[in-house]
Amino acid sequence: MKTGVLKCAVLAVAWGGLLSGVQAKELSVVGTGDGLDMLRAIAVEYSARNGNQSISVPPSIGSGGGILAVGSGKERLGRVARPLKGSETGLGLKYVPIAKIPSVIFANPSAGVKKVTRDQLIGIFSGKIRNWAELGGNDLRIKVVRREEADSTLQVLRKTMPGWDSLEITEKSKTAVTTQDAITTVSKVRGAVGFGPYSRALDLEVTVMEVDGRGPTSPDYPSAVELALIYKQGGMDDAVRSFVDFSVSAAAATVIDTYGGVPIRD
Repeated sequence: MKTGVLKCAVLAVAWGGLLSGVQAKELSVVGTGDGLDMLRAIAVEYSARNGNQSISVPPSIGSGGGILAVGSGKERLGRVARPLKGSETGLGLKYVPIAKIPSVIFANPSAGVKKVTRDQLIGIFSGKIRNWAELGGNDLRIKVVRREEADSTLQVLRKTMPGWDSLEITEKSKTAVTTQDAITTVSKVRGAVGFGPYSRALDLEVTVMEVDGRGPTSPDYPSAVELALIYKQGGMDDAVRSFVDFSVSAAAATVIDTYGGVPIRD
């Protein structure tokens, strides 16, 4: 009799450990590098309020990478900085926007330039303006850092920044693979200039430029990407539902505002 009771107790402990492990399983949110620090801060705030759930926001694999990971069932939750394409909606993905993030131009502080016009931006990225001295800055060659054509920030700039729809970016430029790569390159290379999603932390590493007298937090700043979470329809478990709901809550909105984004409420 004692042996039977002991076996039941051992089984109960084992099952309890397994169930506990399921509840504590880390939820990974994969995808774009846009808004990375902001989403990590949302995850920290969420975990502080939900101690049994750990949220991971790993380095960027791009919006496309996040879509593939979630669409294939490899991951439960993803992050994107562009709308889903028709072929991607066919994967059964649900799209939940959480924030607008300004798309900004930033330069290495050595440039000595903080304000530019839209026409000057065309000159910089086309290669027609080659030295910061031409813009009242330091006598330093301009080094353009660009992104691949499918990049969400570049796509937004092409749609919203006058003249960018047909802009041919100079061939004398370096292509950054991720947002973090672009920021790191511009922050370390004298004379460098690039573009990417805005966060207040960006101001600590590079010079975020005003365009036609408007900064990224100005209400009429023209360019912004939409950060959204994606999950597969029918694949929303309690952990995914809880984090998605929190990401469009007032608490998450406070975090988004702190990082320089504009919250989108459900």
